[in-house]
Amino acid sequence: MTIRIGIAGIAGRMGRLLAEEVPAAGAVLAGGTLRSGAAPGGAAVLPDFGALCGVCDVVIDFTHAEAASRHAAAAAEVGTALILGSSGLSADDEAAVAAAARRIPVVYAANFAPAVNLFLAIAERMAAALPPAQYDAEIVEMHHRQKVDAPSGTAVALGRAVAAGRGTTLEEAGRESGRDGHCGSRGTGTIGFAALRGGQVVGEHTLIFAAGSEHISLTHRSFDRRVYATGAVRAALWAQGRAPGLYAMKDVLGM
Repeated sequence: MTIRIGIAGIAGRMGRLLAEEVPAAGAVLAGGTLRSGAAPGGAAVLPDFGALCGVCDVVIDFTHAEAASRHAAAAAEVGTALILGSSGLSADDEAAVAAAARRIPVVYAANFAPAVNLFLAIAERMAAALPPAQYDAEIVEMHHRQKVDAPSGTAVALGRAVAAGRGTTLEEAGRESGRDGHCGSRGTGTIGFAALRGGQVVGEHTLIFAAGSEHISLTHRSFDRRVYATGAVRAALWAQGRAPGLYAMKDVLGM
């Protein structure tokens, strides 16, 4: 049976790319929601997210963190699988998504690009091998000037990967960001973040481990948002028919 995929925010920048990638993957574009404008390719427009879930097997949502908990609850109510790529979710938002995942399959990822998820896996292994007492971890990210959250969801995911490799959590390790003025020396074992905004950079992330005698860094650059769309559609195809649960892109990739 052909899978029916819906797109929240179908007239947006990511929505339009997703609308192209869904049929390219052999799936049916069942429709979308939008705040203004017209749906690309004459796709059906549904009045709200709940109505969209009612005509789809899977819905892809890259809209906004403020809508994440509401959309997750609506998908769970209907029984529609959810692919969630919104960044900047609060702890309460993530708890709501996890609650929905007890009823439906949810693939929630900070980034759907395959190479980024390999980056996260490598970051965890690097952190496990480089002791925090000797190696300071710093994460530098840059995005386009319109991005509203900082640090990016991918940067936070990198921080969590580093913390996991060190046998702790990002909250327990402590975050350092927004250094300005006389802010004191760097805390041992903390994880630093620096967010840059400018131009139309799609996404750049660099992880640095800095010791007194050596530095090592790993960088990922995205040049086209389409990589996120193709990854999300891949996740949608994978999620169809899965048991309820909260999945990550590494599950989709078999990592």
